[in-house]
Amino acid sequence: MKDTLILNARMINDGRITEEDVWIRNGRIEQIGSNLSAKPADLIIDAADKVLMPGMIDDQVHFREPGATHKGDLYTESRAAVAGGITSFMDMPNTNPLTVTLEALEDKYALAAQKSLANYAFYLGATNDNIDVIRSLNPRQACGIKVFMGASTGNMLVDREEALEAIFRDAPILVATHCEDTPTILANEQSFREQFGEDVPMESHPEIRSEEACFRSSSLAVDLAERHGTRLHVLHLSTARELKLFQKGRWITNASLPRPVCITSISMTQTMSRSRPLLNVILPSRPVWTGMPSGRH
Repeated sequence: MKDTLILNARMINDGRITEEDVWIRNGRIEQIGSNLSAKPADLIIDAADKVLMPGMIDDQVHFREPGATHKGDLYTESRAAVAGGITSFMDMPNTNPLTVTLEALEDKYALAAQKSLANYAFYLGATNDNIDVIRSLNPRQACGIKVFMGASTGNMLVDREEALEAIFRDAPILVATHCEDTPTILANEQSFREQFGEDVPMESHPEIRSEEACFRSSSLAVDLAERHGTRLHVLHLSTARELKLFQKGRWITNASLPRPVCITSISMTQTMSRSRPLLNVILPSRPVWTGMPSGRH
């Protein structure tokens, strides 16, 4: 691997903007400082008038390999990630086949070693009946256990009480959840079908996959994590009500994507788009923005 020297960069790091050099040896940053031009390097880059910043980490991607490479694969999607400043990604398990065995997990690492242009890690998917696989997982083999606590893509719904208890009790690493309460969603859907038949209006989507569905599921995840001491990360929150479940400093965290923060349910329906979980920022009682200054993200 070539040693690289980047000179005269306008560096953004640790909340500061400075003009510095970066010396990279064997693929790792060896030194950051001024006047490093004498350091040995195979490649020297003059970054004068250019901005250098740390690469970002995306903890939730769907790169569709294996099983749906007509949409994208580990090469095309990692190439897009790097072009956008994402240098590390964590890929979800709802591929085909599902990444719910150690063999499937290792197969994805083997593919990524050949094709990925970025650093990579993969989640092991949870099911109602693979607790023995989860228990046997070496924490270095995965970035987390992904639990779909509400139906999403990939037929990986975990809805049995005993399965959830075992996962949260015995998972050797972080548990990351998709939180929507399926019984609530199905009841809402049935209500709208009784009203509209099979032609349910697109604008009903946020009411079917409702705030209550999100809150019930997130509440259950937090309760399980508190009882079992689980390292929990709840993905893509979209309601301020859910944010009240999280307190700064606890070993239970959450994330919200730009979509729930910047896009409203009205704009989604106007473009005939859907999201899981819902986007509900337009409703005054629900904005994610209101919880951000408190440090609960």
